[in-house]
Amino acid sequence: MSTQHAFPLRPRAIHVPDEVLDDLRARLASTRPPLDEGNEDWSYGVPGGYLGELVAYWRDGYDWRKAEAAINVHEHYEVSVAGVPVHFMRKPGRGPRPIPLILTHGWPWTFWHWSKVIDPLADPAAFGGDPADAFDVIVPSLPGFGFPGPLTGFPDVNFWKVSDLWHTLMTEMLGYEKYAAGGCDIGGIVSSQLGHKYADELYGIHIGSGLPLDFFTGPRAWDFARNRPLTDDQPADVHARIVELDHRWASHLAVHMLDGATLAHGLSDSPAGLLAWLLERWNAWSDNGGDVESVFTKDDLLTHAMIYWVNNSIATSMRYYANANRYPWAPAHDRTPVVQAPVGLTFVTFENPPGIHTATERVEAFRSGPQGALFNHVNVNAHDHGGHFIPWENPDAWVDDLRRTFRGRRP
Repeated sequence: MSTQHAFPLRPRAIHVPDEVLDDLRARLASTRPPLDEGNEDWSYGVPGGYLGELVAYWRDGYDWRKAEAAINVHEHYEVSVAGVPVHFMRKPGRGPRPIPLILTHGWPWTFWHWSKVIDPLADPAAFGGDPADAFDVIVPSLPGFGFPGPLTGFPDVNFWKVSDLWHTLMTEMLGYEKYAAGGCDIGGIVSSQLGHKYADELYGIHIGSGLPLDFFTGPRAWDFARNRPLTDDQPADVHARIVELDHRWASHLAVHMLDGATLAHGLSDSPAGLLAWLLERWNAWSDNGGDVESVFTKDDLLTHAMIYWVNNSIATSMRYYANANRYPWAPAHDRTPVVQAPVGLTFVTFENPPGIHTATERVEAFRSGPQGALFNHVNVNAHDHGGHFIPWENPDAWVDDLRRTFRGRRP
């Protein structure tokens, strides 16, 4: 696609009504915190002391209108795709032949987690890069994760159904004959499904994990440790890493897959409760050395939380887990590898599996292991810096890796 591609939609700025902000302020002012003694080290979960600081700042210091203005520097659009309301942010590419790229976030991400990479990907020359690497960048919100509002009429939403929506959006509604896709977390498997089902219409995909498309299939998909039993003969480091990863993920997967609606009643009613649930993941999953604000400032944390809160979207965002299991993925073909489109991957050592210690080992383990066999991988890299939110935590690495994946694959 050239820079002359006529974009068929008119932008529409994001604006949260004053009454929503007034209601939030009133709820924050009447927060009733639980008793939380002996939890300064986060060992029982999010500590009341730190959460109290954030809630007070949210009520008295945080400025959503300032964040909203920063978000609205980019173009925003709302469109109905197969009856599903979809919001996306866009940055037109600047270069001799930008190609369209759709970037999909995960949980508890928002579209704004891509904000550090959208400009360098769209206009590489402005950041010291080669203009030949430019992309026309499309950053949607997963339906039910924020704007344009609460998701209704789509109670069975899951990752592979979103892949079909994205393909319709990119090809039929936006008019791209061929496009690229990228994503992390849920967005990684959305992108993998695009590379599986629609390989001929993609230049390729770039993802932040190599999860198999059937990851959420089976009777114990909620059990993060289902394939990694603890045994007496395991090396101490492997044993410790299994336990560490279980602590990081077990409650998350189990609750979201088995009991999400119950939790949502509390999180939809209490902004402090919503923030606590999101914050625990942002803290535990980011490479922050014990200081979450080294990765997310207070304003960052609250801006991401606001996108969930003002849209009352926490319940539908959690549905993705249960629905990936309830409506399991089925292959669109039996060719191998499963994901036939060219695939680039960016790993971080913070998420290394048990027994893998370095970036080099991570790359080799993927290439030679069962996950690698699922992908037509053309560019695999790992980095020592960054955690689960790679495009936010180590944006330069993500941008460099993604550019490399698509070099030589443009028309």
